[in-house]
Amino acid sequence: MKNHIVFSSLVILLLTGCSHGPDGTGIYKQIQQEFFAGRLGNTFQLYDSLKNVFPEEEKLIHKADSLIQIAERIYLDFIVTEEEIIPLLEKNKLSFTEKDIKEWEDNKWLEYRIIDGEKRYFNRAVSNLKLIRGFNEDRALRDSLEAGDEFSQFLKKHTLEVMRESAQRSKIGMPVKMIINYTLIVKPDIVPGGEVIRCWLPWPKESIPRQNNIEFISASDSNYIISPDTMLHRTIYMEAIAVEGQPVVFKASFSYESSGQYHNPCDINIFPYDTISGLYKKYTSEELPHINFSDDVRSLADSITVNDSIPLKVLQSLYYWIDNNIPWAGALEYSTVPDIPGYVLRNRHGDCGMKTFLLLSLLRYKGIPARWQSGWMMHPGEENLHDWCEVYFEGDGWIPVDMSFGLQYSSYKRLRDFYMTGIDSYRLIVNTGVGGELFPPKKYLRSETNDFQRGEVEWSGGNLYFDKWDYQMEIVYR
Repeated sequence: MKNHIVFSSLVILLLTGCSHGPDGTGIYKQIQQEFFAGRLGNTFQLYDSLKNVFPEEEKLIHKADSLIQIAERIYLDFIVTEEEIIPLLEKNKLSFTEKDIKEWEDNKWLEYRIIDGEKRYFNRAVSNLKLIRGFNEDRALRDSLEAGDEFSQFLKKHTLEVMRESAQRSKIGMPVKMIINYTLIVKPDIVPGGEVIRCWLPWPKESIPRQNNIEFISASDSNYIISPDTMLHRTIYMEAIAVEGQPVVFKASFSYESSGQYHNPCDINIFPYDTISGLYKKYTSEELPHINFSDDVRSLADSITVNDSIPLKVLQSLYYWIDNNIPWAGALEYSTVPDIPGYVLRNRHGDCGMKTFLLLSLLRYKGIPARWQSGWMMHPGEENLHDWCEVYFEGDGWIPVDMSFGLQYSSYKRLRDFYMTGIDSYRLIVNTGVGGELFPPKKYLRSETNDFQRGEVEWSGGNLYFDKWDYQMEIVYR
């Protein structure tokens, strides 16, 4: 049987035109070539060949496994066929012609890829189309000072209170106390019975002035490990044994206090940067792949800020441009996108993290220190994953900036611009950077390769991607 498998693998290599030498490098290069050409089915066959012909090449197999996992994620993102897209558009009560569809595709409003020779649409292509069309075609409504749903009205009222209290309390105020009950459930029989499942859940950072009084309440594993606060991603780690036919449940509960913060642009001290400091060098550098100074990033930043030299003015110009030109839309899984700022600029849309990566790239290129911050937005009834950032001004230090929340609908300019130099009280800060190690270290490719918000799960047989488990957060406001 083993000889038959090896023979079949060699046939696959010959059919795909892959010549190989004494090791598996040739096959791995062919896997890369097929992957980037969108011929994902071939990558799976070649991966099997690599494992069967060169089982001793553990490092190469591990690298190829990462590409295979990303290919599987692309399949999950692009599940809608060309035959299915028309009924989906009709179900969403969109009137259109073939010409409209072609125009939407050309404008990147209706997102698709050619995978294995077939046109496949993003699973959120239709809902994104409605958002992007509304942004671009209903600008009069979007720019109306009276626009805004119930959540927008809630934010305006709350952020106005943050502005008032921050002025009296050193720029931080309006604390909100919460109890968090977080649960992650691995589906039954995903992992064979008796195997150990390793799990990392989000845990609040302690080194942030506006996040305080963090208290552990309980965990499903008495041998839990809370990572050091110095880690970029704060986690609580647990293990459990899989039981045949049963889900595996991980739970963690804690309480904490979150405050808003606001800096009046008129009062921000703007001193020259200490350009030889470690902080300046670190946070004005590229952090590949998603904080980068590509030609498109450089060209855009220079064109937007051509008349700006003061750091605050540079931030304002970049913030206004992104808010006015890049609508929010549901995003692909980040691990499947090789260059997020480039993706945003080509497609002219992105979610909170994508818009934040673009802003970070533009700011750092212009010599303004900026860093990632993320976790969850915790507003009542609106809790969700969320990303934002902080910008450093010599004299005032780190100031929160939420690119995705954007400009608020208000004739009061400071309230309208609140999220450019402020943040509301409803946040859970888990991350202060991207692409860091987990604690204890994770063996396999993470489901979230950049950020950490939902959790991470693996066993000895590999990573467990998001389709293998569910998660939920319960928030109790005190």
